[in-house]
Amino acid sequence: MGAGVVETLVQVGVALGSDVSTSAIAGQIAVRAIIYGALFVVIDRYFRRGVRWARVLLAGVLGTVGVVSLVTEPIGWLVDNGDFSTIHWSAGFLVIAALRAVHLTAVISALVLTFHRDTTRWFADG
Repeated sequence: MGAGVVETLVQVGVALGSDVSTSAIAGQIAVRAIIYGALFVVIDRYFRRGVRWARVLLAGVLGTVGVVSLVTEPIGWLVDNGDFSTIHWSAGFLVIAALRAVHLTAVISALVLTFHRDTTRWFADG
């Protein structure tokens, strides 16, 4: 979740430096705040206590929607441009690419660990 928050902050900084409308930025912040807030509540109140549906919900949402949302933009860019030589290698791009990689790694790791045998035992006892 921390990687997503940091990525959001950097994306907002980059968007503010370009000609993206303030309302579009505010909309993205609102959507992400709702998602991260709901995620925090489910993890804190249910997942940590071993409530089984929380594991399935988090795996389903993070494992599908989360991963898809992280790879859609880069794949779309690659399909549209098809050539890595057209990348604008700015500091903003490099930071966002690194954060996206960390974020994607964190989501996939969390998904794998959600079904680790120790986690499964935790939910069987809960």
